[in-house]
Amino acid sequence: MKRIIIALALGITTASFTLAQQQRRPGGGGAPTSPAAATPAPSPGIANYAPKPGPNDLKLLMDSTITSSNTVTIKGAKVPYTATVGTQPVWDENGKAIAGVFFTYYERSDVKDRASRPLVISFNGGPGTASVWMHLAYTGPKLLNIDNEGYPVQPYTVKDNPNSILDVADIVYIDPVNTGYSRPANNSVPKSKFFGVNADIKYLAEWLSTFVSRKNRWSSPKYLIGESYGTTRVSGLALELQNANWMYINGVILVSPTNLGIERRGPVSEANMLPYYAATAWYHKALSTDLQKKDLVALLPEVEKFTIDELIPTLTMGGFVDPAKRKQIATKYAQYSGLSEKVILEHNLNIPTSFFWKELLRTRGYTVGRLDSRYLGIDSQDAGERPEYAAELTSWLHSFTPPINYYFRQVLGYKTDLKYYMFGPVQPWLRTGENADNTGENLRQAMAQNPYLNLLVQSGYYDGACDYFNAQYNMWQMDPSGVLKNRMEWKGYRSGHMMYLRQEDLVSANDDLRAFIKKSTPKASQPAKYTMAP
Repeated sequence: MKRIIIALALGITTASFTLAQQQRRPGGGGAPTSPAAATPAPSPGIANYAPKPGPNDLKLLMDSTITSSNTVTIKGAKVPYTATVGTQPVWDENGKAIAGVFFTYYERSDVKDRASRPLVISFNGGPGTASVWMHLAYTGPKLLNIDNEGYPVQPYTVKDNPNSILDVADIVYIDPVNTGYSRPANNSVPKSKFFGVNADIKYLAEWLSTFVSRKNRWSSPKYLIGESYGTTRVSGLALELQNANWMYINGVILVSPTNLGIERRGPVSEANMLPYYAATAWYHKALSTDLQKKDLVALLPEVEKFTIDELIPTLTMGGFVDPAKRKQIATKYAQYSGLSEKVILEHNLNIPTSFFWKELLRTRGYTVGRLDSRYLGIDSQDAGERPEYAAELTSWLHSFTPPINYYFRQVLGYKTDLKYYMFGPVQPWLRTGENADNTGENLRQAMAQNPYLNLLVQSGYYDGACDYFNAQYNMWQMDPSGVLKNRMEWKGYRSGHMMYLRQEDLVSANDDLRAFIKKSTPKASQPAKYTMAP
């Protein structure tokens, strides 16, 4: 009886629940099929739910899916698709299921031959956050209800996404363990199996190999897209999939990338934030009249040149720089950043990002957002060294949390009493020893070994956490010889970390994805090989 109650509480049939209890990694043939895959969940209503189990009983079904059909109009053309939502297990070295990973898979349903149909594999970051962000606001067939600049609007619902890339590629959104609805099998499973730079990459590569096999997508061109920490994840996955699972990727897309393990200590780290400061100050009209008259993309190259040619060399000399030169640099830094020369000299030409977010609009009574500096916050007092809260993240959680819960339950029919983790418990996240972050180098190696593999980087100018100039710096350091640069591309947008929240950038960023996929999908007769120049 206990099994039946739990299954009903999760909105899944008893037969599929029993399957989840007995599952082991299949040794051959097809993947196990759950009856829930063919049967929509019951309609909403309190009568469909048994009393909520205790915390030790409430568990995720590790191998169960529900599939539904829908149509979306993209770029003026109707696109029919199926949406499969559910879980697939993670197995340990003994073939025992140790976790269930939740995913949402969209497949265009009027395509008969998928050999040339691209598959986009999508991750978000954190590292403890779910795939909800790009799923419901960027590439998927549905959008949450927000205004044209990304601010929450009621009612909390979803609408069609006329810019989704589902017209040109199928998409799977994946929630790593302890994000979204994904969970370990039980409390005895070691956290070290999942929560570390390379542990994360290793189990997800194995999971993807199984997913691609189950969905018969080995012949398809494949693309990895990650946002924020998801860029660390997919950069490592490109090599892990290639070397440990013999799966070769056509493209990697980094949305608002981290440092990918590429060190930038000292003067480079201190100087590289100035172009972002300039973009933010320009947006808030905190620069001098002559600089404000310039368009943003005309101003930034000027700031970047100053950063590389003057600021970094000056910071390299530290306190031994000539006082007159020091003052000259401080004056120019002030002009580009919107801060006072006095404040810059007090900080020895090194302005911490947290201080900048507090200081730029201090006299106006506002702070600016870390992940998107267009967002304003209000602190209890104007004094202080850093904002009291992240204005942009608070707004985003407000925008996304109600719609994703509504969408899974009432649109896709997936019902569970588990909490959907927008941010889940994944700490401590291991980053040293065997989990040391070398993902930038991993990606370079993958590109060198696979002539098909191309890279697209997308950045928002107002992102202060994963800023656009350091994203470019990543590319420069990943390819010191310059031999791969023809397969690397960077795109900038007039928004922040999630550039797609701004309506204009939602359109252009998706169009850039389409162009990248088209360019990096080889012709049927094109071999993956290097050729010597004549």
